[in-house]
Amino acid sequence: MKRKFGDRRDGKLLKKIHSMHFIMPIIYPNRCDNEAFISTKIDLTNAMKYLETKNADNPEYKYNMFQIIVTAMLKTIHLRPKMNRFIANSNMYLRNEVSAAFTVKKIFSDDSGEALSFIHSKETDNINTIHDEIFRQVSLCRSDKKDSSTASMDAFQRIPRFISKTAVKFMCFLDKHGWVPKSLIETDPYYSSAVLTNLGSIKLKAGYHHLTNWGTTSVFCAIGEIKKRPFFDEEGNMTMKDSVDLGLTIDERIADGFYYSRTVQLLTKLLENPELLEFPLNQEVEF
Repeated sequence: MKRKFGDRRDGKLLKKIHSMHFIMPIIYPNRCDNEAFISTKIDLTNAMKYLETKNADNPEYKYNMFQIIVTAMLKTIHLRPKMNRFIANSNMYLRNEVSAAFTVKKIFSDDSGEALSFIHSKETDNINTIHDEIFRQVSLCRSDKKDSSTASMDAFQRIPRFISKTAVKFMCFLDKHGWVPKSLIETDPYYSSAVLTNLGSIKLKAGYHHLTNWGTTSVFCAIGEIKKRPFFDEEGNMTMKDSVDLGLTIDERIADGFYYSRTVQLLTKLLENPELLEFPLNQEVEF
């Protein structure tokens, strides 16, 4: 889209919005003060069968549940564009792209470092292209090469502390106005549409994770451990099923509760019917 007066490099200024959404960012300017937390349990019965089918040909890089969740999140945001809004400097913007980010542990040890991974999606992407991109990103993150954002943070740490603190505070001023150099934040997860953390991979439960006042991310998704959990039908009969808990922290200023409820319904539909992820991210889904 052509950049107009008031737009940021990464987003379009929204002017025709409900008056409440105009006022709220002014009287509640901090993202961390406006967090709404939603917890949901996903039945993975169909997803486990889907993964078994996808991996039947024994691909070099196997399909896994994290890739399904990342793709479902990207498709959800493509189809529910208000979830791609963010607030900066008390103004509401619509992000120019749909993206997802996560950190990658280089080696599972206490002393191992982390790297930052950033997925830039296109409307034509699907589970197969996202699978390939995640493979590329994870391979890069686990190499000796550092991503640009980590390299920038390392540079700040090497200079005298009183200088680096002043420099970081100046960066926060630039962040507020969308002026941070792109090279410093191109892999910063808090400049994505959604940040995901796979806590299940380290045997932790999903739960609340805060947003940050730095950056522009309005959605954080914590993914818990996959395990069998009880599900009850309308008659109260219990069945044990493979499932995963998701914890979603959302900036409540970007939309209303009904919109969030419908968004979670769509995300659930995609995760419980992963064959829908074979189609382009922008293809509509009935739910």
